[in-house]
Amino acid sequence: MSGLEGINPKEFIANFFTSFMGDLVRGDEDPAMVVDRYHTPDIVQVADGNLMDRAKLIAHTRPARKHQTGARWEVHEAIADGDRIAARYTLHFQTAKREGSVDVHFFGQFAADGRMRRAHMLTRSVPVKASGAAPAEVSSEPEAPGRRSLPA
Repeated sequence: MSGLEGINPKEFIANFFTSFMGDLVRGDEDPAMVVDRYHTPDIVQVADGNLMDRAKLIAHTRPARKHQTGARWEVHEAIADGDRIAARYTLHFQTAKREGSVDVHFFGQFAADGRMRRAHMLTRSVPVKASGAAPAEVSSEPEAPGRRSLPA
């Protein structure tokens, strides 16, 4: 892939996170190998002011493998410019103990092979509805057939 030209950015970002989390949670592969498949070695993620390099990202993924039982990314809007994507999405997640949703404002840069190089995210928890209803159809599977697979 030569940049993100001609790729639907909403579909790309949903597929990226769905594939990454699916490989991480459903597989028995070392989390470092999964992180490296989806991120460049010099990855830098800043989420709500907290910086994560490759080592911190790997450490952060280990609890997800143990506790995550489902996740779904609802991408509201996304735009690509060259190797960069800006997106606004809601992550609906499920663990053995709870379910919830987080709104995310994402600004990222991707390598030519589709791996994430940089990401800056601002997040906020979405309040639980008064009814206490869980997010609908929370799963780690892609939402629609025909999604592009990311490079392996």
